[in-house]
Amino acid sequence: MASPPIRAVIGQAGGPTAVINQSLVGVVQGCLQAQGIDQVFGALHGVQGILAGDLIDLTDEEPATLERVAVTPGAALRSVRMKPTPEQVVQVVKALESHGIRYFFYIGGNDTAETALLLLEAARERGQELQVVHVPKTVDNDLAVTDHSPGFGSAARFVALAHMGDELDNLSLLGVKVNVVMGRHAGWLTASAALARGRGDSGPHLIYLPEQDFVMDEFLSSVSDCMDHHGRCVVAVSEGIHDADGVLISQGTERDSHGNVQLSGGGVGELLVAKLRGALGSKIRARADTFGYLQRSFPGSVSEVDAQEARQVGLAAVEFAMGDGKPSGSVVIRREKGIEYKVRYDLAPLEGLAKKTQVMPKRFMSGPHDVSPKFLEWLRPLVGDLPRTGSLGHYPIPPA
Repeated sequence: MASPPIRAVIGQAGGPTAVINQSLVGVVQGCLQAQGIDQVFGALHGVQGILAGDLIDLTDEEPATLERVAVTPGAALRSVRMKPTPEQVVQVVKALESHGIRYFFYIGGNDTAETALLLLEAARERGQELQVVHVPKTVDNDLAVTDHSPGFGSAARFVALAHMGDELDNLSLLGVKVNVVMGRHAGWLTASAALARGRGDSGPHLIYLPEQDFVMDEFLSSVSDCMDHHGRCVVAVSEGIHDADGVLISQGTERDSHGNVQLSGGGVGELLVAKLRGALGSKIRARADTFGYLQRSFPGSVSEVDAQEARQVGLAAVEFAMGDGKPSGSVVIRREKGIEYKVRYDLAPLEGLAKKTQVMPKRFMSGPHDVSPKFLEWLRPLVGDLPRTGSLGHYPIPPA
C-alpha cells in the first residue's frame, strides 16, 4: 500500500507588499525541488482559509504563471488579519493533519510570527509532526532580529520617490506640505523620505518619527523657521507620532484581533494643518496627504534588491524546514560587514519575533526631526538608485 502524500501549505497574512508574491513563489519552487514534499497547497486568506477549508493546489502551476505572479504586487493567496483563539488554533492544526500537511509556511509580519508560534506550540502539545516556518514580510520594517524585512525596500522607494515629486511641486508654488506615512511604532518608512533630498535646501525639511515624543510647539516653531528660511516647508510624519505620555496625536477607537489600535487615516495630517493655520495664519498655503495603502503594493517602485531578497527568503524557508533536525522558526536576513552590500539568511526562533517590534536605533536619528547619515548609508542598498533631477541656472537679464 502506497504511503500517503506529504504536503506543505503556504499562507499570507497582514498587509500586502510589492514583493510578497516573490516569497510565495520562492516557497513553491523550494517545495517542488525538495525531496520529501509531494504536494504544495495554498491557503486562501491564511489561517482563516484553513479553518474554512479554502485550500488550492499549487503543485502543477506552470512556471511561467508563477513568474508572472512573482512580479505582481498584493497577496496572490489573499490575506487576513486574524489572531486565532485557542480553540481555533487547535482546529487549524487538526485540519492540517487531516490533509497530510507537515510543513506550514506563513508569510507575514510580527503578528503573523505570533500566530505561527501559537500553531507550532499547539502541534507540539498534540505530538503532531508539523514544521512551521515564518517567512518575513512587512513594509514597516519593524520585525525584530532581522536586519531588514522584504517589502520594506520597495515601500521605502515609493516614499522617497513620492517626496521627491512633492518637493518639486512644493518648490513650484511654495507653502507647507505635510505627508503622513505608515509607521505605528517604528519610523523606518517615514525616515526613508530623507532619500528625496537633492540640493541643500530641498525637502523633506522636517521628519517626525514615533521613536521620539512629538511636541506640538516644537513642530509649529520648526515649520515657522523653515518658512522664514525657504519660504516653504515639506514635512514627513509617521502616523504613529505621540506625545510624552505615549498618547497618539490622532487615532481611532477600534482594535484588530492582535490588539493594534486603528489609526486615524487622514486625521493626523488634518490636525497638523489646522494647528499650522492657527499658529501661522489662516491664509497660509498648507495641505496634507496621507499615503495610506498606496505605499504598500505600488507596482512602479519595486526595488530590485527587495524583489531578489523576497524570493530568497522563500527558498531559504524550505531549505531550513528540510534541513537537519527539521527545525521551525523565522527566516531572518543578516547583513555582512564590508564595503559591498551582501546578506545571508538564518533561521531564528519564533519567540524572538512574535509580539516584538524593532524600532529605529538612536544612531539613525538626528535631533527631534531628522535622520542621520548612517541611516541613509544603511538604507540606500535596499532602495536602489533614484532619478536625478535638474534645475535651471537662473541667469538674470539686466533691465532694459
